[in-house]
Amino acid sequence: MKLFVGLGNPGAKYAHNRHNIGFMALDRIAEAHQFTPWRSKFQGQICDGTLAGQKVLLLKPATFMNLSGQSVGAAVRFHKIPLDQVTVFHDELDLAPGKLRLKQGGGHAGHNGLRSIHAHLGADYRRVRLGIGHPGHKDAVAGFVLRDFAKVDQNWLAAMLTGIGNGAKHLVAGDGEKFMNAVALQTAPPRSSKTTKAAAQTSPEPAAAPADHAPAPSHLQKLLDKFK
Repeated sequence: MKLFVGLGNPGAKYAHNRHNIGFMALDRIAEAHQFTPWRSKFQGQICDGTLAGQKVLLLKPATFMNLSGQSVGAAVRFHKIPLDQVTVFHDELDLAPGKLRLKQGGGHAGHNGLRSIHAHLGADYRRVRLGIGHPGHKDAVAGFVLRDFAKVDQNWLAAMLTGIGNGAKHLVAGDGEKFMNAVALQTAPPRSSKTTKAAAQTSPEPAAAPADHAPAPSHLQKLLDKFK
């Protein structure tokens, strides 16, 4: 069994916060792949389904961010899931909005949800780091992550979540590169060669450069001939 964990805070007040992008990612996976309805267990909300021929459990801790490890630890111990089969989706201040990176193990970099999981389980799990950008100063971080995504963020956010839903099967299969590519196809789609070609065909022809010695109009030429 694989365990996917999304980090966030429970309740409608926080549902659209930047800090809750981990919850949003799991919601998209569950919707895209017709997982079971969400239900309460392990101090959180869980649902399950099958991806790439493997059973996958999704968990959204309801303990609030700072105590996420309590919920994740309960699920891991109950199902006896090895840490290398656990993937945590979380917001990442040090990545630009819409950027995504995978990481195996390592430190928590001050993220309180990861800090709590480290305390309960250790560090040897995989993370999907979801870039939300940085407010520019460390004193502004708390207010920034606990505010809703702005209107200007909606396009890249929708694209990223769609890519996560499309690529989740590759993540389960252990192919991180294909997962990243699935997200990139949504967040930075390649330009269509047909579109480029059509644009080139409809571009106006450049105006011809004037000749250095253009011929004089015929009536002027006749007058000039008289004085030769």
